[in-house]
Amino acid sequence: MQGAGETAKQIHAASGVPLRALVELCVGYGLILATVWTPRPGQASLWWASAAWIGASTWWSFPGWAALGFRRGGFMASLWVVGVAAVLSAIAVTVAIHVHTLRVPHSALGWVLAWGGYIVWSFVQQFLLQGYFLIRLLKMMPREWAAVTAAGIFAAAHVPNPLLASVTLIWGTVACFVFLRCRNVYTLMITHAILGVSLAITVPGPKMHNMRVGIGYLQYRAPAGAMVDWSSGRVIR
Repeated sequence: MQGAGETAKQIHAASGVPLRALVELCVGYGLILATVWTPRPGQASLWWASAAWIGASTWWSFPGWAALGFRRGGFMASLWVVGVAAVLSAIAVTVAIHVHTLRVPHSALGWVLAWGGYIVWSFVQQFLLQGYFLIRLLKMMPREWAAVTAAGIFAAAHVPNPLLASVTLIWGTVACFVFLRCRNVYTLMITHAILGVSLAITVPGPKMHNMRVGIGYLQYRAPAGAMVDWSSGRVIR
């Protein structure tokens, strides 16, 4: 079984020079920002362009699955982050019940339809943070600076949503340092999904603009006929 040290060596031994890593990172991140800040229908074309660039640059700079965190090693050592997320989620749900802001589907199918797609997207975002941003920044700067920088650009992609930007900065920093220590992305993906769904079901949509970012956050409008109690964030009809 590969250790964290061996996978770290794979990253630095991977094909490509820091300049190429910088170009890949800047183009990929630039496309992501352009996507979240472009109104429809142009947003769809940019989404596919972003996916194509990230997929292609991951393929031609591929350092191996283990280096990207897709490995068995480090799973148990990083499993504590899932436990912490579960505890925080339970606290958030308890508070939401007391302040009457909890919104949950009433069936298993409802959960799948409501959050199945988001869970997949949360996995993709976690890959982008560790397997795309962080792994390239590690070729350009010391480990600690790479972790903080990756978390910073991850959070910046969630602007101008103040709650999501704050949460992703904290989570991104924790996730990057856990990844550097354990080199396992599975537990981080699970944790991201737990935290994201917890926010979505406990914080009222109008208060968080339904977790939108970029231009979507600015264009959000509360449901027609709804009045929002901004002291509690609840929608009053």
